[in-house]
Amino acid sequence: MNEFPDVVIAYGVSDEYSKLVTTVVSTFTSYYVHLWPSFFPGNPLSPPLPSFDGRAVQYPSTQNLRDYMSWRQVDCHINNLYNTVFWALVQQGGLSAKEAEKELMGSFASDKNEILFSRFKVNYNNEPEIFKKGSVVFRDYELASPALTSTQVKGEANDDQETGLMAEKSKSQEEKEKKRRAKARLAVHHVDIIRDDFWDLRPWLLSNKPGKIPKEP
Repeated sequence: MNEFPDVVIAYGVSDEYSKLVTTVVSTFTSYYVHLWPSFFPGNPLSPPLPSFDGRAVQYPSTQNLRDYMSWRQVDCHINNLYNTVFWALVQQGGLSAKEAEKELMGSFASDKNEILFSRFKVNYNNEPEIFKKGSVVFRDYELASPALTSTQVKGEANDDQETGLMAEKSKSQEEKEKKRRAKARLAVHHVDIIRDDFWDLRPWLLSNKPGKIPKEP
């Protein structure tokens, strides 16, 4: 996101759209390979080297975007809970991969939590948030007042869409907003993005308007 100031938020992304996707994916891959030694100094990469794909989806409303990101976070939780139990059964329980898969077939979240706690003394609630919720990367500005609700924010965004203000910004205004976005601090959080709290405090994520740059202490 340092390379692309126009990108407002990312969660663990026709001709022009395909160019955008290939640029984002190739840049992400380059940085992934470049920074690998910083995180795994004793495990150098070897062929086949990592590669990533991407897709661009145009959603009709900000609510649809929120719904999509909420679904991704729910999916993160479901997959992580399954994998946590699966590997506990294999690595600590002595089961084969096929046996573990068979035991978990048709199980509910409550069943998986019970297996973790009763057999391996693992409380899933105590697992690191990064694994349960994933990572949300966004440009951070001054937090808004909690009194500003998501309904108000959504209404303001819809008003802009209806009046055409979002599509008719002057070039000078676009440049000013681009500079403000570039100055914003990039934040990486492992938090709940399904509830309104996250969005209420950060209305710029859905309004397409950069927030206020925090004053230096």
